[in-house]
Amino acid sequence: MLNTTRLCATLALPVLLASCSGEETTAAALAHPDETGVLKVSTRNGSTTYYTDRFDQPAGPEYDLVSRFAEAQGWEVEWDIQFSTAAVLRQLAEGRSHLGAAGLTRLASRDERFTQGPVHHNVREQLICHREMVPLPTTFDKLEGVEIQVVADSSYVETLDNVVAEHPAVSYATTEELGTEQLLAAVFEGDLDCTVADSNIVAINRRSMPELAVVMDLSEEQQIGWYLAPGNDTLAAEAEQWMSTDAGAAAISYVDTHYYAYISEFDFVDLDTLVSRIENRLPQYIDEFMRAEEQTGMPADLLAALAYQESHWDPLARSPTGVRGLMMLTQNTARSLGVTNRLDPVQSIDGGARYLAGRYELLPEDIPDPDRIFLALAAYNVGRGHVLDARRLARQLGKNPDSWSDMREVLPLLADKRYYPDLRHGYARGYEPVHLVERVRNYRDVISMAFQ
Repeated sequence: MLNTTRLCATLALPVLLASCSGEETTAAALAHPDETGVLKVSTRNGSTTYYTDRFDQPAGPEYDLVSRFAEAQGWEVEWDIQFSTAAVLRQLAEGRSHLGAAGLTRLASRDERFTQGPVHHNVREQLICHREMVPLPTTFDKLEGVEIQVVADSSYVETLDNVVAEHPAVSYATTEELGTEQLLAAVFEGDLDCTVADSNIVAINRRSMPELAVVMDLSEEQQIGWYLAPGNDTLAAEAEQWMSTDAGAAAISYVDTHYYAYISEFDFVDLDTLVSRIENRLPQYIDEFMRAEEQTGMPADLLAALAYQESHWDPLARSPTGVRGLMMLTQNTARSLGVTNRLDPVQSIDGGARYLAGRYELLPEDIPDPDRIFLALAAYNVGRGHVLDARRLARQLGKNPDSWSDMREVLPLLADKRYYPDLRHGYARGYEPVHLVERVRNYRDVISMAFQ
């Protein structure tokens, strides 16, 4: 496959920008990719755009779509990673990038400033609050006194301005410091009443924050897609044409399956379901968990709890991202572990146990348990590279990188744009490993009785 991951992370915004090669570029000087072989793309770190996955590989819906488009044209991609939608749009306005691919909502105000590219998904803007908020503000007249905060310069501002025009008692604040996912996390943690987010962003983040409630849709379906720098009409037409082909449709279908397909069973389960499956499913696999403990040193009840978190002990389980089996291994991980059939529970348990043990062994030996085990679980979920980033960040913040109590506060900062621009592996959904560890601990407390 063509290399499409040349990276140029641009932080400063002068009138003239030095590119990765050191040359200055302006709107007039930005040549068509056919001339250079390089498509310059501005995006932002985020779960619906571009991020580094747990295997230290670039990923994300926009990353995949742009990469396939560029590959079809025979171009490389030079990624310009920004940390807000407003910054992406500035890059386009000043001619530093050909293309903006950052989950950009099609707006009349943007159409006037930029060249329209193809659209690839429809979303709705949704009001999101914590499900235990009493009462939930299900109508506009119930929003008086509700603390709402949204990202500055986003499409949400226009939407809320329209709401306020008709309902003056409603108020909201904007922030340039936090992104949409961080605001969702603030609602989840109870630090903010409500925020607004696109439905695709909500769908992804509710997997790790299931207590978020969709209170109401604030918009009809809106199109999101690409914008191009002014004057890039030829390139826009080429992008439109590719998106309308079978290859473009296949790329969109892949993104839908890989990132947005939803399996609610993996998100939030109750005690009754767990107890029932301890009786009906666990006995089939308990000997394999015990055998894996003998071979790897990872406690059998911990492995069983992790497997329950991953698959509910369903050997045929499959996630939207393509991981499969009892321990939910990717193809690459399975291959590296010598697992030839991820749906074989014996191989899956053995492989998952060895993979977790590997994450554990790579951590410093002087980290005491259970903190070392918790950090290994975090690496199992989000990747060792991101855990190493979090440990470095912990030191910078005066926290103890060997303490899970401190690290559970630091890991969510991997999604905080005040920090992740300076991290080696960039953005990550840092709340996910924290929630995984807490759920595994809770499951283990209940499951452990079956191993006594």
